[in-house]
Amino acid sequence: MVDSVRLFLALWPDAGVRSALAAQQALWQWPAGARPTRIGSLHLTLHFIGAVDAERVPALVAACHSEPARFTFMLDRPELWPNHCAVLCASERPPALDALHLSLAQILRSLALPVEKRPFRPHVTLARRAACAVPPSETAALRWPVHGHALVQSAGGRYTPLAHFT
Repeated sequence: MVDSVRLFLALWPDAGVRSALAAQQALWQWPAGARPTRIGSLHLTLHFIGAVDAERVPALVAACHSEPARFTFMLDRPELWPNHCAVLCASERPPALDALHLSLAQILRSLALPVEKRPFRPHVTLARRAACAVPPSETAALRWPVHGHALVQSAGGRYTPLAHFT
């Protein structure tokens, strides 16, 4: 029996960006029952991969060591989505973010790994079960300098970066 791991590719914030995301999260008014994302788990998913045989992880890591993306974007739009998720989005998507997303999709396809068919909607999930959350009336744009991406394992509600590609 081969063990499998649940994986995704993400922009994984450094300490400064993580602190700024936590500050944005703290500006919301959360209803009872809301589940704010743990500060150490805040990230922007590029591709959710799902369950992968553990023996395939080294090949995925090797393939993702392409030239790391370097760009900056702004998260400046708090939103409450119909699925009861409170998110922080960018009002403008830099072309480099879309290029990174496309490049990683090609890598996943080359390894016969799944690529979501839904359109890419870059965001950071600040909380789940947040149907009646109140976003801040004013928010300062959060500047996120990107210096690469990460392969992350999801297990038991915890996220663990397995590899950083910087």
